[in-house]
Amino acid sequence: MNHLTIQEIEIIRQILNETRKRNIDNISRTDAYFSYFKKNPDILWSFLASMVSRNGGWNMCDLEGAIFPQLLDPKTRKQLFLTYERANWLIFHDVFPQLLLYQYSTKINRPMFHLLPYFNVSAFIQGEWNRYWKDSDRYRLTTALIINEQNVIQTPVIDHPVYKKKVFRSIIFSFQDWLHFSCVLFPTCGGEVYGASVNGFRTLSKRIDLGKRLANILFHPRLFPYFFEFAEKTPHTGSRYDYEQYFKIKTTRNTPMLRTSFPIIEHHQHKYEDWSKDGKVSPNWLHAAIKHRHPIHLTDWYFAKSNQLQLLLSLQKVLNLEKWK
Repeated sequence: MNHLTIQEIEIIRQILNETRKRNIDNISRTDAYFSYFKKNPDILWSFLASMVSRNGGWNMCDLEGAIFPQLLDPKTRKQLFLTYERANWLIFHDVFPQLLLYQYSTKINRPMFHLLPYFNVSAFIQGEWNRYWKDSDRYRLTTALIINEQNVIQTPVIDHPVYKKKVFRSIIFSFQDWLHFSCVLFPTCGGEVYGASVNGFRTLSKRIDLGKRLANILFHPRLFPYFFEFAEKTPHTGSRYDYEQYFKIKTTRNTPMLRTSFPIIEHHQHKYEDWSKDGKVSPNWLHAAIKHRHPIHLTDWYFAKSNQLQLLLSLQKVLNLEKWK
């Protein structure tokens, strides 16, 4: 840092502090992404991140809800929670400094992206921010951020030997994948649910494709105002009741709130490696057309899935099966 000005050192320090402060748990991250989007509405990715992060919170809280504790043993549930939490933390740790540096650049009307290397972010995304400053292509930047963040979690989470063995190769995960429980939902205050799902969650290209499809749904000119209204009006607690409260069919709260269910986890960043340095950026990721192979309106699907889960639980009880490990 010797050749940096005092002002630049101060900017780096402030950004690191702010990121640390907001990277406490799923609730603080979700809220940070959304407040950022309201201040910087051209950075579409930050709204996508806040809505996907809400889903992360719901997935965590489901583990302590009415159904999963009866299906899964406590050790498996803890491991699943830690997997969601680790991915959630890593993405925020990587991306929030980028967002804050862009916000600072717009304030002083001068790009400060030469400071990005001090936050250990990929060469790929550094190039994309510089490009965005020149051509203001919001959609390309959104796709670039999706590509970057999915790559950021690939080695430390998806390919990590512990998570791989205990989570991604477990029966419950294959089952979830198969039944598309790994689905990202965008609710509205009118009680409708939209979204998309992925099977083959472990595959990087499939997750990137999912991210692009989700962005396409979220920013659909007709639907965006409804999703934004939901986000603005509904504090994120982690409970699925956050959106079930708007359903036409009244439901009771089946999942607890995140902060009453889980402790704050202390994370450590392991050795940083730039995923893009070997030129591993597939042109497909940036340029492949977005195709929705399934309907994006998922209200009926959501109720069908909930019934499937209930059915599974009844089967397990009737057959007196052990909890899944």
